Amino acid sequence: MSAEAGAAVDGALAARTAELSDNLAGLLARIDAACRAAGRSPDSVRLLPVTKFFPASDVAILHRLGRREFGESREQEAAAKVAALREEDLSGIRWHMIGRLQRNKARSVARWAHTVHSVDSERLATALDAGAVAALEAGERTEPLRVLLQVSLDDDPARGGVTAADLPVLAQRIADAPGLRLSGLMAIPPLGSESDAAFARLAMLHTLLVADHPDATELSAGMSDDLECAIEHGSTVVRVGTALMGMRPITSG
Repeated sequence: MSAEAGAAVDGALAARTAELSDNLAGLLARIDAACRAAGRSPDSVRLLPVTKFFPASDVAILHRLGRREFGESREQEAAAKVAALREEDLSGIRWHMIGRLQRNKARSVARWAHTVHSVDSERLATALDAGAVAALEAGERTEPLRVLLQVSLDDDPARGGVTAADLPVLAQRIADAPGLRLSGLMAIPPLGSESDAAFARLAMLHTLLVADHPDATELSAGMSDDLECAIEHGSTVVRVGTALMGMRPITSG
C-alpha cells in the first residue's frame, strides 16, 4: 500500500471512530435521561449496538470505545464477523442473535451466540438446545445459550413471536432444556401500534413470566425511535442500530 493510500485509510478510520464516538455519547445520554425520568438507575439498562449490515471494522471500533455486546440478525453475516474478529482477540465480546432464525441455522448460531433474542417456537428451541449441547460437548462454548422468548404483541404469527397464550408452555420447554437458559422476553411493537400500549402489555407479560421463572429478568425492548418509552416500561436492554451506526450501507442481501 502506498503512503497516500495508507494515509487515506487512517483518515477514514479516524473519521468513523469520531462519528461512532459522538453517536455513542449522545445515545448513552438519552438512555441515562430516560432512566432518570422513569425513576430507574442508568445501570439498569444496557445498550446493545445493532451492527447488522455494518462491517466488522465498526465492531472493532466500538469495542475500543468500551462496547462488549453486539446484535446481529443474519446468521451468515454474523458468523463471518465472528470469524474475522476472532483473529483480533477482542476481549469480553458477546454476540446476540436478534433476528428471526431458521431451524437449519440453529446449530451454527449455538456455536457463537451468547444470547438469542428471537425464540418463538418449540421446534426452534429444540434445534437450539441440540446445537448448544453439541457446542458444549465440543468445547465451543462454556455455558448454556441464553434465550429470550420473542412474544407477539398482536398475536399475528406471520410477524414472528409466540402468542401470549402459548408463552407459558414454551417458557417451560426452554427452562427444562439442558443446553439453554431462559433469560427473559423480547418484543417489537406491531407496525402502526401505539408504543406506550404495546410496551405496557409486554411489561405485564414479563411480570407473569418472572413469577414462574424468577431468573428470566431480561426484557429486550426499545430501538432508536422508541427506547425512552421502552425504558419507562421496564426494558433492561435496548437494541439500537440507526441512532448509533447511522444509515445502513447495505439494504439487501
